[in-house]
Amino acid sequence: MTEAGADPSLPYDGFLLVSFGGPEKPDDVLPFLENVTRGRNVPRARLIEVAEHYHHFGGVSPINAQNRRLLEAIRAELSAHGPALPVYWGNRHWHPLLEDTVRRMAGDGVRRALAFVTSGFSSYSACRQYREDIERAIAAVGPAAPRIDKLRLFSNHPDFIDAVVDHTRTALTGLPASRRAAAHLAFTAHSIPRSMAETSDYEAQLLDAAALVVERLGDDRAWRLVYQSRSGPPTVPWLGPDIGGHLEQLTRDGVTDVVVVPIGFVSDHMEVKYDLDTEAAARATALGLRLVRAATAGTHPVFVRMIRELILERTAGASPRALGPRGPAPAVCPPGCCQAPPRPHANAAERRSDSRRSGERAPS
Repeated sequence: MTEAGADPSLPYDGFLLVSFGGPEKPDDVLPFLENVTRGRNVPRARLIEVAEHYHHFGGVSPINAQNRRLLEAIRAELSAHGPALPVYWGNRHWHPLLEDTVRRMAGDGVRRALAFVTSGFSSYSACRQYREDIERAIAAVGPAAPRIDKLRLFSNHPDFIDAVVDHTRTALTGLPASRRAAAHLAFTAHSIPRSMAETSDYEAQLLDAAALVVERLGDDRAWRLVYQSRSGPPTVPWLGPDIGGHLEQLTRDGVTDVVVVPIGFVSDHMEVKYDLDTEAAARATALGLRLVRAATAGTHPVFVRMIRELILERTAGASPRALGPRGPAPAVCPPGCCQAPPRPHANAAERRSDSRRSGERAPS
């Protein structure tokens, strides 16, 4: 897959924030879930079940408000330090929809833009599918659409890691001082089918990022990468262990305090607020385990600075920075990376929409 759109020799004249989207009022919830699951034959009863997770929060997902704050922080960062680019925002599944935003960019005369996707790790649903979404929006808008180049993945960028470290240190202060040193760190990320993990470096990147956080914390504490938000038939293998089972194991091992670090997410959206702050927190309480959750990168100043630095890699030839032996992700994804795993008896359209999307809750 190549980057698509207008003449690649044109200078960059726009910035696009690309995310998942989420409902902003109760009447939005079912239409949003129908958008997410279109073509997957998900029973309506399952949609209604998942809708209750949103209604637990008044039918409003936090993700859009968080993206607005991130957009304002990026706009302020670029205004203060350059480059001077107009800033846009489009979602995969809810307003502002990506196609509508690309059409507005074309109307504003944007010819070539850089896209930042709110996912730092590789997998079909977290990387390649967003590139397909961008290309689909460009095709729908037609010849006037700008060329849109996706910024590289940032799982081991020092500023992303430092934002996670800072939030983890803050979370540790939520424990009694006498118990902080022995607190366990549980790094969480969205589980994906093993068949999808096999077509990407998702699991390895997450392990590397978690290890880098622990290293920069500067202490020798116990930690583990675990997963959350699993969906799909129980017969299909997904990455594990699940956060719930891990909390039970910690209790059996005599651990009394755990800090949950949602390293696989960049904002405190529904899968963080419900799956961790509601479900995992309730299980920890039932187990007698003290659980504190670290914030996601969000609008942490160094995370926003990282986004500008990724832009400068493409506009000004800035040297890409990365921690650990893996090095920086490629500026342009290789053609065969993050392929969609085929499902038995699935047609091409079903394969494209298979699996849970990274970044927000979707039913199986």
